[in-house]
Amino acid sequence: MNSKLILGTVQFGLKYGINNTIGKPKKEEVLSLLKVAYSSGIRILDTAEAYGNAHQLIGNYHKEQNNFKFKIITKFPHQIKHNLIKTKVLEYLDIMNVNTLDVIMFHSFDSFKSNYNSLKTLNELKSEGLIKNIGVSVYTNTQLKNLLKEDLVSVLQLPFNLLDNFSVRGDLINKLKEKGKIIHTRSAFLQGLFFKKTTDDLPIVKALRKPLNILNQIKKKQNCSMEELALSYCINQKNIDNVIIGVDSMSQLNANLKASSYEFDDEVLNCINSIAVENLDLLNPSLWNKTLY
Repeated sequence: MNSKLILGTVQFGLKYGINNTIGKPKKEEVLSLLKVAYSSGIRILDTAEAYGNAHQLIGNYHKEQNNFKFKIITKFPHQIKHNLIKTKVLEYLDIMNVNTLDVIMFHSFDSFKSNYNSLKTLNELKSEGLIKNIGVSVYTNTQLKNLLKEDLVSVLQLPFNLLDNFSVRGDLINKLKEKGKIIHTRSAFLQGLFFKKTTDDLPIVKALRKPLNILNQIKKKQNCSMEELALSYCINQKNIDNVIIGVDSMSQLNANLKASSYEFDDEVLNCINSIAVENLDLLNPSLWNKTLY
């Protein structure tokens, strides 16, 4: 199942995630991580200009490994001048040492709306072969519904995990697939929240303690790791095309590669699907400060 994984690169350029205790990996470790990821079957990287020096690190890897290049998904800044779009795309291609971008994404639905007029230019860049797909990163079901009718948007990136689960997203994911959209999901580990002890004093852990306890009970009963439970839940959704993972060490990468082959039965699947978090804002890390403090 490794071919269904996308390696996220935000950790390469920024200290990211509530469970990150080591910060950014060094350049040499990033290059090693990329080599192991490619040799293990991962073929797509998810990155962004906003992710520190992630673009440059990918370019360094591609210069060293010219015959083993990744497909690239990257994102514009939230605000970009219309007349600079082609310049930006050419800059990204040059820095990352690739001939085409598999997906160019808007960082958010708001960014998509404020830059809506750029769709024509992006479609022209598709005709030139500089990009293959146009995508939008979203957070809410309302945003997904609005994008159902956008024919030029072929890729959607959305949260999906053990709590932000099929009961929250399933119907819309099915409708998006009927429209021929490519579905990429992120936040498989909810920024590392699933690895926190349920006795932790973090406000978000306290707020989600009950469903987190349920997940730990399932994990214990299945005699599996949380990586296996969380990642396999996402990977085995038939209408999810790819699952983004983020790592900041070789041990994390190896754990995720191992977890991607884990399988569980329908009883466990139904149990996870039945978990319902009433306050959906608690499932959006960008709202944690606003919601909890």
